[in-house]
Amino acid sequence: MNIVIVGTQWGDEGKGKVIDILSEKVDVVVRYQGGNNAGHTVVVDGAEYIFHLIPSGILHKGKVCCIGNGVVVDPEVLLQEIAGLERAGIRPARRLKISDLAHLILPYHRILDQLREMKRTHKIGTTNRGIGPCYADKINRCGIRMVDLLNSRVFADKLKDNLREKNEIFRKVYGHPGFDFNKIYRQYMGYAAKLSGYVCNTALLLDEAVNRGKDILFEGAQGTFLDIDFGTYPFVTSSSTVSGGAAVGTGVSPDKIDKVIGVAKAYTTRVGEGPFPTEFPARFGTFMRDKGSEFGATTGRPRRCGWFDSVMVREAVMINGITDLAVMKLDILDGLKSIKICVAYKYKGKVFREFPHDASVINGAVPVYKEVPGWRGAVAGVAKFNGLPANARSYISRLQDLLGTKMSIISVGCARKDTIFL
Repeated sequence: MNIVIVGTQWGDEGKGKVIDILSEKVDVVVRYQGGNNAGHTVVVDGAEYIFHLIPSGILHKGKVCCIGNGVVVDPEVLLQEIAGLERAGIRPARRLKISDLAHLILPYHRILDQLREMKRTHKIGTTNRGIGPCYADKINRCGIRMVDLLNSRVFADKLKDNLREKNEIFRKVYGHPGFDFNKIYRQYMGYAAKLSGYVCNTALLLDEAVNRGKDILFEGAQGTFLDIDFGTYPFVTSSSTVSGGAAVGTGVSPDKIDKVIGVAKAYTTRVGEGPFPTEFPARFGTFMRDKGSEFGATTGRPRRCGWFDSVMVREAVMINGITDLAVMKLDILDGLKSIKICVAYKYKGKVFREFPHDASVINGAVPVYKEVPGWRGAVAGVAKFNGLPANARSYISRLQDLLGTKMSIISVGCARKDTIFL
């Protein structure tokens, strides 16, 4: 079976744990979009692993892990990640594959990201990793791909062309001295020597896996509402985070995808700027952030926290074709006297039960809540649904009814074993 894992909120839903658990049951895991602006955290036997580019399925022996053509790759970060795995005793050499069509992040992408954000009146909250400028070059047809990196002549020609234009922009628009061709060329030729053994036609590799009846897990980064089209634009990422991006970002035909599993946190978080209708008041938000250790896996930035928003998650179910839902971090709601669920928005006297695309509405929306009782007992360590406190079961059932899709996984802790399968 070929399964897509997709976030249903603003990212950070807990996809890393779901991917890690399901990776044991598949043959290939492939990342299909984003760059090192995303982070998946996995805890195994008390050890914490944070992944930025490499699929977290690499922790399972014998699993082939691919970085698809839809991903933008910072070679320095990728090599650091490979080195970190090797220090932990995990050898990715034969199991990690990188698409020859994946685009490269270069030093000017990172600096441009920072300079643009500094000039903006309304900050987007970029991670300053160069992701957006790299995707922009891809669309502008001046990007440099992994396959170009492995051909020194092609790489040199493309880099010179880019620097002719970009150095003019850096000097005249941003007052930046620009970049030296020789320095970047030598640095990236060093990366080419170290990465060449990982690069291949991953679309062909995946097609062969499908034809042999192998099971593939498609790993999304970020979440539905950071999607370049369907997210809370412009406070979004620069790629297609939704399930449809799995086909475009890997070269696997859409008809080969059998199931889409959505991942939602039992409450809501987002990092950076942008609208957030159900955001907690400051004091309670700080309490929940500390309780849930809500800090970005990639940047360490504190996450904003709020109540579960069924309006947005229901929209995500529709857009992604979600067949099953995983609800994560239910244990963080332990001990609350009552819990709120957003079921609609109000704006200027009008009630919105579907997610609005008008920025004025989503920015000014007042959430309409259904309040349900919390539970006293701890859910950590509970192995079966019936073992959960009655009010916790009721909360999950209420979410299932509101979202119109079945709950298949409930996470009650950060370890693999702290998982209930329905």
